[in-house]
Amino acid sequence: MSIINFKAVALTIEINLNKIATHFGIKHKFRWEESLTLTEDALKGIIPNSIGKSIYVFPFGSVVFVNCEYHEIMDLIHYLGRIEKSLSMVTTLDYFDDYKIEISQEVTHAINNDSMITSSEQSHQREIVGTVLAKSVALDRLEVDIDKLIDEIEDIVDCLQRGYLEVSDKKLAKMLARILGFRLSTISYIMLLDKPEITWVNEDAEKLFDQLSTLFDLIDRCENIRLKSEMLMDITNVFSELAHAKRGNRLEWGIIILIIIEIVLALIPIIFKISNL
Repeated sequence: MSIINFKAVALTIEINLNKIATHFGIKHKFRWEESLTLTEDALKGIIPNSIGKSIYVFPFGSVVFVNCEYHEIMDLIHYLGRIEKSLSMVTTLDYFDDYKIEISQEVTHAINNDSMITSSEQSHQREIVGTVLAKSVALDRLEVDIDKLIDEIEDIVDCLQRGYLEVSDKKLAKMLARILGFRLSTISYIMLLDKPEITWVNEDAEKLFDQLSTLFDLIDRCENIRLKSEMLMDITNVFSELAHAKRGNRLEWGIIILIIIEIVLALIPIIFKISNL
């Protein structure tokens, strides 16, 4: 039996594939739905032993390492960080997932939560497994980030329940930008509804992609993030309206106070005249 080990890591929001490809002498303009594959030949000189090892780099910030040890993964991330600025600050693997393909002629084909068993390796299997894992860990990062934002929103709701709202326009703008970022990441970066190009010409690849997508709940998780982001957009709009109303009330009170001051100033001479009589 031979085993192919995968470790997918969500490192950042976006990775410039063209910059990395140019560094490795790959003359191809990558589109958003494509991934960059660096084989063992490209990894020579970066890690001591690159035989049987490769990585898949995705534009939405995930990298999948094949048959790499932890120290090799960190070395590769550090090397890529010299090329792509978004990776230069990565020091820990916060969002990751492991999977493996077990190849044995003595077992029947099966797809499990942490492994796929097959009698022989097909050319499309590594790419499909890597793509699904990359999307899954990217969703992990988005799920954690959006839950943190929901916690922030809950703090503001608690203030509203106590009868006051203390949120600046700057903070509201930042929240709205982060929510829009989640929606953009889910729809544009993850490309969840777009299947890899190989699935359009390989029926087995399409079948495997659909099975793994269901196993990792990609569509349901992406839909859940979309619904949460829409909910947060609605709540933020309410906060914005309340903040505008609060400023309007302050302006009205300011005008009333100025009118009162003007009336008082106008009455002072009259009061002095009456008191002198």
